[in-house]
Amino acid sequence: MAQSNFDRRRINGPDESFQPVFDSDDETETRRKPGSPRKGRGARDIRPIFLKAGLINQANGSAYIETERTKIACAVYGPRQSKSTTYNEKGRLNVEVKFAPFSCTRRRVPIRDAEDRSVAVQIQQALIPAVRLELLPKSTIDIFVTVIENDGIEGCIAAGSVAASAALADAGIEMLGLVASCSAAMVGDEIWLDPTEEEGKVSSGTLILSGMPALGTVTSVWQSGSMISGDAFKCMDACQERYTEIHAVIAQALLANAQST
Repeated sequence: MAQSNFDRRRINGPDESFQPVFDSDDETETRRKPGSPRKGRGARDIRPIFLKAGLINQANGSAYIETERTKIACAVYGPRQSKSTTYNEKGRLNVEVKFAPFSCTRRRVPIRDAEDRSVAVQIQQALIPAVRLELLPKSTIDIFVTVIENDGIEGCIAAGSVAASAALADAGIEMLGLVASCSAAMVGDEIWLDPTEEEGKVSSGTLILSGMPALGTVTSVWQSGSMISGDAFKCMDACQERYTEIHAVIAQALLANAQST
C-alpha cells in the first residue's frame, strides 16, 4: 500500500534524520583565555597563500586563492560593451560575490543576501582606484567571486580582493598596479594579522587594508567593531608590512602563468 506523501519522482529521505557531529579542530581556540598566546602562528604571521591564475578557460581572466580554510575562485569577463544606452566616459566595474551552500558552518541559501552585497562592495572599492576605467568608455567589466570555503568574513574580503586583482591582470586589463589586501584584529592588547573566523569572534575590532604596494597608495580601509584611532593606525602599519609580501605572491603567480602559456 503506497503512502500518501510518497513522491515517485524524487528520492525520498528517511523519516527521521540527525545532524552529524564533527570534532572541532579549533576547540582550544574558542576557549581562549585572556592573555594567552595565539595558537599555531605568531601574532604578526599570516596564513600560507596558494594563488593560481588562468584556471577558467571560458573567462577572459581568472584566479584561485587558498589560505588554509579560505578558498575563493574568481573569474573576469570583459571589457565588453555596456548594455546601458547612456554614454559614459568611464567604464563600469561590477563585482558579484556568491557563497557556496557548503562554504559556511551553517548551510547557506543559494540566493544573494546582505552579506554577499557587503563583501562585493568592499572588493569593488578596493579595486576601482587601480583599474584605468577612463580608457574603457561605455564598457563593462564583470567580476564574479565564488567563496568555496569561508573561514572569516575579513579573510574572504582580503583574499577576494587579491584573487580579483590577479584575475584582472590575467585578463590583460590595464591597471595602475596590483592590489594587495590584508586583515588585522585587536585581541586584547595584541594585533593579530589575518584572523580566522574564531579569532574574529574573540576580537574587539577588525580592520582590512587594501592598497597598491608598488605605488605606496591605499585604496580601501574597512574597520568594524570597537577600536580606538591609535589601534587602528597600528593595525594599518602592520597590514602594510605584510601586504608587500602578498604583492610578491601575486606577481609570482602571474609570472608563472605567463611562462606556462
